[in-house]
Amino acid sequence: MDKGVYCLVLRNPACTVTVGALGARTFAAGFHIYVGSAQGSGGLTRVRRHILLAKDRDRRPKWHIDHLLTSDNFSLISVVCASTIERLECQLARALSGSPVPFFGCSDCSCHSHLFYTPNDPRDQIMIAFQGLGLLCSIKTIITLHAKGNV
Repeated sequence: MDKGVYCLVLRNPACTVTVGALGARTFAAGFHIYVGSAQGSGGLTRVRRHILLAKDRDRRPKWHIDHLLTSDNFSLISVVCASTIERLECQLARALSGSPVPFFGCSDCSCHSHLFYTPNDPRDQIMIAFQGLGLLCSIKTIITLHAKGNV
């Protein structure tokens, strides 16, 4: 399977979710972008795991993002992926605008965050960020409609 980098686009109402060791976190209503890396042996099949987790919320969370994917407050609406053997996850995170959620999803790097909040649909911005890194990306609309009071 191809190695790469990806963004998950989630939509949510204003809510508080407990995120493992990070504890209870308050999230503003709108959209959240999670930047992930798929450089391991499974490559971009990691994205499939995220999609399945968002649809079947009975699994136990393992990573920070899993707590949002299994929360009734969040809906996974899109996935943007690009194949690359370069480690571009941190560069992609820096290329995105939005408010960072401190220390989220970045325990294995020196970034401040890999999760960003924006009140508006960020998909165009994400596509521009991928292009700015010279990556040809694809976007897939998912729309898991499990979230309570989703915006």
